[in-house]
Amino acid sequence: MIPIHELVNKIKWDENENPEDYVIGYEDRVAKKIVEVRFAEIKKIEDNFMVLERNMEEVSIPLHRVRVVKKNGEIVWERPKSGEEPSKSG
Repeated sequence: MIPIHELVNKIKWDENENPEDYVIGYEDRVAKKIVEVRFAEIKKIEDNFMVLERNMEEVSIPLHRVRVVKKNGEIVWERPKSGEEPSKSG
């Protein structure tokens, strides 16, 4: 499986990809649920964090909390649950 930081960079920089097609689902530990954001909502990606703007503030989400990436509604990347083997696809 491709590491999440490589996939995020591919979505951002590969001219064959359209970032508008992607949604990133990350684990919100306070709400105890997966929160989905459009890739286009990501302000920047640096130092293994994606930075979003929420309520006029920057919010940094560690890339290790990303659980799923969808393209046009289809899952294209998913972090294995604890104790599972990583997917061979990717």
